[in-house]
Amino acid sequence: MVGLGAMPGYGIQSMLKEGHKHLSGLEEAVIKNIDACRELSAITRTSLGPNGMNKMVINHLDKLFVTNDAATIVNELEVQHPAAKLLVLAGKVQQEEIGDGANLTISFAGELLEKAEELIRMGLHPSEIIIGYTKAINKTIEILEDLVEKGSENMDVRNKVEVVLRMRSAVASKQFGQEDILCPLIADACMQVCPKNPANFNVDNVRVAKLLGGGLHNSSVVRGMVLKTDAVGSIKRVEKTKITVFAGGVDTSATETKGTVLIHSAEQLENYAKTEEAKVEELIKAVADSGAKVIVSGAAVGDMALHFCERYKLMVLKISSKFELRRLCRTTGAIALLKLSQPNADELGYADSVSVEEIGGARVTVVKNEEGGNTVATVVLRGSTDSILDDIERAVDDGVNTYKSMCRDSRIIPGAAATEIELARRLKEFSLKETGLDQYAIAKFAESFEMVPRTLAENAGLSAMEIISSLYAEHAGGNAKVGIDLEEGACKDVSIMKIWDLYVTKFFALKYSADAACTVLRVDQVGADLTLFSFQKQTVTITVHICLMPGHMNYADHHGKASRRAKERCPAWNGRRLVC
Repeated sequence: MVGLGAMPGYGIQSMLKEGHKHLSGLEEAVIKNIDACRELSAITRTSLGPNGMNKMVINHLDKLFVTNDAATIVNELEVQHPAAKLLVLAGKVQQEEIGDGANLTISFAGELLEKAEELIRMGLHPSEIIIGYTKAINKTIEILEDLVEKGSENMDVRNKVEVVLRMRSAVASKQFGQEDILCPLIADACMQVCPKNPANFNVDNVRVAKLLGGGLHNSSVVRGMVLKTDAVGSIKRVEKTKITVFAGGVDTSATETKGTVLIHSAEQLENYAKTEEAKVEELIKAVADSGAKVIVSGAAVGDMALHFCERYKLMVLKISSKFELRRLCRTTGAIALLKLSQPNADELGYADSVSVEEIGGARVTVVKNEEGGNTVATVVLRGSTDSILDDIERAVDDGVNTYKSMCRDSRIIPGAAATEIELARRLKEFSLKETGLDQYAIAKFAESFEMVPRTLAENAGLSAMEIISSLYAEHAGGNAKVGIDLEEGACKDVSIMKIWDLYVTKFFALKYSADAACTVLRVDQVGADLTLFSFQKQTVTITVHICLMPGHMNYADHHGKASRRAKERCPAWNGRRLVC
C-alpha cells in the first residue's frame, strides 16, 4: 500500500517536477501575462519622445546606467517573466534591425495587450482578438504606404541637408536640444565612410571616442581613428607614412620549450648577448628599410626592440584590443603579420598623419587619412561625466543606424504623432465596415495609437485630452501632416517643424509590436519553475577540504583564515554555514 503522503498529484501537475507549477485559464495565464507586459511597457513609456524621463538602472555588476534609451533599460533590467521577455525580444530585434524605435515597439505592444484585457473582460475570446489585430496590422501597413511623403524615395545619401532632416527625430528623442550639434557630426562621419553602393554601409565603420572635459560643442569628427593610448617611444608625430602591423608583438622570439645554455666565460656571455641584439637590430632595420615609419604592436614591445626602433626613428604604438587592431588595419589598408619580420609592399598600410595629441588632459593617438579611400571615421565626443558621454554615445549609435536604414529605404512619414493619429482615425473608419466580433478588436487597435500623442503630451506636461482632440479635429479636416509642437504646446504642420520619421522604422516597430502582442494572447497555459520567480530562505552548507602535507599549515590555521576571509566577504558566514 502507498501512504497518503506519497500519493502523486492529479492531472498535469503530477507530470511536473517538484517546484514546478501549472497555470491555465484566462485569469491565471492570459491575464497574468498581460499584467506583466503592461508593467514592463509602463516603465519604458515615460521615456518616449524628446521630453522622456531618464531611468537609473544598476545592473548585476553594480554598473550604473542613467538613460532614456529603452533598449538599454530593458536589457540591463534582466527581465525574468517569460511573457514580458517576449516584448523585450521584440524591442531587441527592432534595435538590432533598425537601431531606433525600440521604445515604440515595447510601449505599443503593452498598450495593445491592455486593450485586449478590456475585450477579454467584455467576453471576447483571445482568438477573436488575434484575428482582429491581424486584420488591423495589415490595414495599418496599407495606410502607412499612403502617408509616405511624395518624392522622399529619391534621396541622395551624400546630401548632408537631407540626411540631417531624416536623422533629426531619432537623435532628438535621445538628446533633446542637442540634435543641432550632433546630427551634422553624425552625418559627416557617415558620409565619409559611405561606400559606392550605399546598401553596403557598415555601422562598425563609424567609431566613437569619449573624452572627459569640455562640452558637446567641442566635439568633432576625425577621418580615421582616435586611439586612447600614447605612443610607446619618444617619437610622437609622423606625416605621410607607411605603417606595418604585428599582431604577435614586437619582441625577440622565444622557443616553445625551455632550454639551458652553458656559459664558461664572460666572453661567451658577451657574445651570446651580442648575437641576440644583432638579430633584433636586423629585424628592425628590415622594417625601416621597407619604408615603414610606424610600427603597431598587438602585444608587448620589448625593451631591446624599442631601443632599436628609437635608433631608426620608428614610431611605436601598442594596441591590446584585437578589434581595434582590425579597425586600424581597415583604416590604413595594412595586413597584420603574426611575428616580427620584414613586411612586403602589399602588407604595408598608409596614413596621412599619425600623431599623439592631448585632449582634455588625456593623451590620444590620432591616425588620419584625409585624402580619401578612408573606411573608418571617428566621432570625438566631449562631456563632463561618463554617464553623459555614454548617453550621448547611444544617441550617436541611433543616428548611425538611422543612416544605415535610410540607405536601404529613404522614404519618410510625418512625425510628432501625426502618423499615429491618422492611423487611428482611418482604422476606426475601417472597423465600422467590419461585421464580425473582430470589429471590436480593430477598434481597440485603433485606440492604441492614441498612446503615442498621449504619452508625448504627458511627458511634456501638456493636457493629453486637449492635444488628442485638437489632432483629431485637424486630421478630420484633411490636414494629415499636423502633429504636436511640444515647445509651444500646440498642433502644427510637421513640414514646418521639420519632424519626420523613417517609414522603415515605423513599419517594423508596429509589425513587431502586433506580433509580440498576438504571441502573448495565444498562450493559455504556463508551466513554470517557481524557483525562477520566488526567493526563499535556503541554507547552503560549504565544506572545506583540507589536504595536510609537510610544510602546509594545519587545519586550525587554515580553517581560521578561511573563516575570517569568508566573514569579511559575507557577514552571514558563521564559520560553517552560509544562510541566505
